[in-house]
Amino acid sequence: MPAVPPITELLTIGYEGSTVQDVLAALAVAQVELLIDVRAMPRSRKPGFSKRQLAAGLDEKGIPYLHLQGLGTPKPGRDAVRAGHPEIMETIFREHMTSDRAQADLAQAKALAAEKRVCLLCFEQDPNCCHRTIVAEMIARESAQEIKNLLIRPLPHGGRGRRGRKAEVPTRDGSGQPGRDAPLLTMGREQTDR
Repeated sequence: MPAVPPITELLTIGYEGSTVQDVLAALAVAQVELLIDVRAMPRSRKPGFSKRQLAAGLDEKGIPYLHLQGLGTPKPGRDAVRAGHPEIMETIFREHMTSDRAQADLAQAKALAAEKRVCLLCFEQDPNCCHRTIVAEMIARESAQEIKNLLIRPLPHGGRGRRGRKAEVPTRDGSGQPGRDAPLLTMGREQTDR
């Protein structure tokens, strides 16, 4: 029996400014095999993004859903981001990640990412302002996977933030350039759980 090739990419996505239909389409185009929700509180005022609704929508697309609460940002970290201080959130989050629950959920995420094409989901569209990038880096440090940040629409500043990573728009041809089949959305800012 031939060896199964290793999973070489770890995906992330933020749903800020998006509809659930467009996020589901982007996940399908990216051939995601498992969505891991890394929000501490998997609730949203945006239709379709609360835990049960999102899981049901993913199920219709054949994509399993898993919520790992231990990988979510504690309330003080979420408050820091809302106040415009992602650097404070990062400090709070990294401290949180030393907890037993966070380490157990991280170990589970690492194991799953080694077996399936996984995408980490949180709110912020810009991966450079979201803790999901820190989680992805923790997974990739061990797995040597390349982190790809899926965007529904390009970021206004060219997709390079404080971590210098470039995000990609999912397309059927894999070019990273929006095409006819790529879902495009308007961007916006709202207050929801992160």
